Amino acid sequence: MSELNSETRDWLVGLGFEVNDDGVWLEALTHGSVQGNNPEIKDYQRLEFLGDRVLGLSVSHWLFARGDAPEGKLSQRLNALVSGATCARVARQIGLAEHIRLGKQAREDGGAESDNILGDVIEALLGASFLENGFEQTRDVIYELWAGHLSGDAGQSKHPKSALQEWAAGNRRKTPQYEVVGRSGPDHASKFTVRVSVNQVGEAEATASSKSEAERLAAKNFLDQFG
Repeated sequence: MSELNSETRDWLVGLGFEVNDDGVWLEALTHGSVQGNNPEIKDYQRLEFLGDRVLGLSVSHWLFARGDAPEGKLSQRLNALVSGATCARVARQIGLAEHIRLGKQAREDGGAESDNILGDVIEALLGASFLENGFEQTRDVIYELWAGHLSGDAGQSKHPKSALQEWAAGNRRKTPQYEVVGRSGPDHASKFTVRVSVNQVGEAEATASSKSEAERLAAKNFLDQFG
């Protein structure tokens, strides 16, 4: 397959992308499980690397231009807005899952609903757009797709891990300890279970599709229970 199907092309155009070279968009939508033994089939990883930087610069510029928040606050909001979790939420909002090219086993294993894959592919699409359409047009698409998150409170409240760290210090407790206590599923759709504990207080657990997200949720659960 060297051409986009009409549904995917229409979907991309509807999002604001200008599609010229089908190959770069197919690459952006292709998971490594499609390759098999054919090295000529390219997956999205290189484009994801590029798109991640385009997204970061676009969001950084948006934040910088809207107010005089200090560097720490800017970084906090930036990290939240470009996180894998936010990228996956945007991907779900635009119906990305049905357009991802996955191998049979990866699709049966739920790869199309993996936060990691959804987040990676939307960044790969931004990389493809940068190559095809340039920075300014890609930036404008990002502002449209991320509009609800940019205008919302993502990153405004303290990250649960930071909040827990401060809670422990304020209560004269040792630093919270995080431990991966379980991992399940195939590599492309793994689930991590993390336990966080504070000496002489208690512990809490959470499961998510990435270690960092499981840690965040475990910290939140701990604060809900003991904070």
